[in-house]
Amino acid sequence: MYLPPHFAETEEAVMRALITAHPLGLLISTSPSGMLANPVPFLVSEKDGVTTLRAHVSKANEQWRHIRDGADVLVVFQGVDTYVTPSWYAAKAEHGKVVPTWNYAMVQGRGTATVQEGPDWLGQQVSKLTARHEAERPDPWKVSDAPETFVAAQLRGIVGIEISPAQLTGKWKVSQNRPEADRRGVHAGLMENDEDQMADLVALYGKLSQT
Repeated sequence: MYLPPHFAETEEAVMRALITAHPLGLLISTSPSGMLANPVPFLVSEKDGVTTLRAHVSKANEQWRHIRDGADVLVVFQGVDTYVTPSWYAAKAEHGKVVPTWNYAMVQGRGTATVQEGPDWLGQQVSKLTARHEAERPDPWKVSDAPETFVAAQLRGIVGIEISPAQLTGKWKVSQNRPEADRRGVHAGLMENDEDQMADLVALYGKLSQT
């Protein structure tokens, strides 16, 4: 990933938070027939400074067969993003030498993938993934709500993927390279458009005081 230093996010806790908030990662690997890419929901965890990504895919998905022996993979997580018009820049009125751009936050995880086929691992994975995304519902659905025989049959149709990334790379391109007057203009434009998440990032990374 092209990563100018001023856009680099190096705090792994911040990157894990983005993955938690935007868990649908694009799993990318190679095969004899070429590149493979599939969107897969992930769980992210950290232990002793090591970040692990866990997911599962259908057995009908050929990708797992190409990574079962420990292939290197790339997972891309896309956070909030938005178009930035040059009309928001103070520089537009000053000299007009401005162009449109796109702001975004993104994390890439690289590491060695291993395949998990044990029912205990798979059962824990789907239960944790379900609990994570049902947590805020008034009446959360649990895997145990379904008949055991049905769940067992479903587990036989999937395989797990576990990745311990050698590296998490974060890119927060949120106007922090612009002069302060332009950053303030972008922030104001985003707030006017109700794009609060990106506006908050512009304020945070652009070190804009709220006074």
